[in-house]
Amino acid sequence: MGMTETLSKTETVLNRIAWLSEQNKDKEFESLMHLFNHESLEQCFHQLDGNKAKGIDGVDKQTYAGNLDNNIKALHERMKKMAYIPGPVRQVLFPKEGKIGATRPLGISNLEDKIVQSMMRRVLESIYEPCFLECSHGFRPGKGCHTAIKVLMQHLYDNEIQTVIDIDLKNFFGTIDHHLLEDLLKQRIRDPKFMRYINRMFKAGVLAEGEMTVSEEGVPQGSICSPILANIFAHYAIDLWIEEMVKPNCKGKVALFRYADDGVICCEYEDDAVRIKEALGKRLAKFKLQLNEEKTKLVPFDKRKENQGTFDFLGFTIYWGRSRGKRVIPKLKTRGKTLSAKLRNVTQWIKQERNRRPLKDIWKSFCSKMRGHVQYYGVSHNTRFVQKFLYQGGMIMFKWLNRRSQKRSFNWEQFHAFIQKNPMPTVRIVHRLF
Repeated sequence: MGMTETLSKTETVLNRIAWLSEQNKDKEFESLMHLFNHESLEQCFHQLDGNKAKGIDGVDKQTYAGNLDNNIKALHERMKKMAYIPGPVRQVLFPKEGKIGATRPLGISNLEDKIVQSMMRRVLESIYEPCFLECSHGFRPGKGCHTAIKVLMQHLYDNEIQTVIDIDLKNFFGTIDHHLLEDLLKQRIRDPKFMRYINRMFKAGVLAEGEMTVSEEGVPQGSICSPILANIFAHYAIDLWIEEMVKPNCKGKVALFRYADDGVICCEYEDDAVRIKEALGKRLAKFKLQLNEEKTKLVPFDKRKENQGTFDFLGFTIYWGRSRGKRVIPKLKTRGKTLSAKLRNVTQWIKQERNRRPLKDIWKSFCSKMRGHVQYYGVSHNTRFVQKFLYQGGMIMFKWLNRRSQKRSFNWEQFHAFIQKNPMPTVRIVHRLF
């Protein structure tokens, strides 16, 4: 059987699994490991980003590709014999947006582990994606931050809301209990070998600053499998509870909008919101999760009243404003702390880069960063704050490019002429919300 034929067969089986799962949300799957074949593993390898950081084994995609066929064959044989053991995840700390000095951990797996995790993700998505609810937008095919924002804004526009519950979970990815997650997976996955590999992945451990730790909780952010595993956990812990238990027992309309661990609950009546917030903490405790009580809050958000609150969601602050026709409508703007943090990042970056590369290379990288900002924050109602970021970013560049040496590189007229020849990205609405 050729590679193309085998891949086609694997895709057919994955599609069949997805169809069966959609037809029966309680369907159990007993045979999954045959999907980890030579061809599917090689396909997962080709789909990896070759520019990603290396794991603790130091192997990159180019090196592995030098003897790809034999490497994949050896990996496949080990998996069939249950001899494949995932390596520890290398932990790297990245600055946390909006908090000076705060960091968040990012896990970097070995290259072979990324291949296996990629196939695991495909299998898990086939089983669980048809069961996930519409309120979940994080790390899902065809969904993302902007779909979450769009449906939230549309809901606020279409419905009468009194209160919004702004949810903040304390270290969600780091506190997912392995035993609870395994029990949830076993409800639908009856392949013992597949579950043994899931268990081995949990027990692989984390290598941070030369110290190896193995914990019974947490899925590393950055791992290919972590998003789908986190979604499965949140599906059972939060989404189903809201849908099946909360909504039927509330007086008014209740709607959840969630992207990974960032979520809001819109409530038609304040009384419902108070009860939900109190019950939510107890519900999460059953899954060994915690609310950040200081940041989880009830926000008055009634467009029929004056002086209502605001809340943050996915880097934006959402508030009531006026349309051109003077109607009260939901609007959003770049979150203040996020804007300040991103400008600090621009300052830190140019201070490091100003003497390392030629001006044209530096400017090209800077424009790429600005373009990325426009791509994300260029949404309806937010053009003024995108313009503010671009302008202040340009001023930061003007300041620090003039400090490359004791002699000024530009006066303002020269800098303006340079920008005209090498234009910055312009403000535009990339994502229309209405």
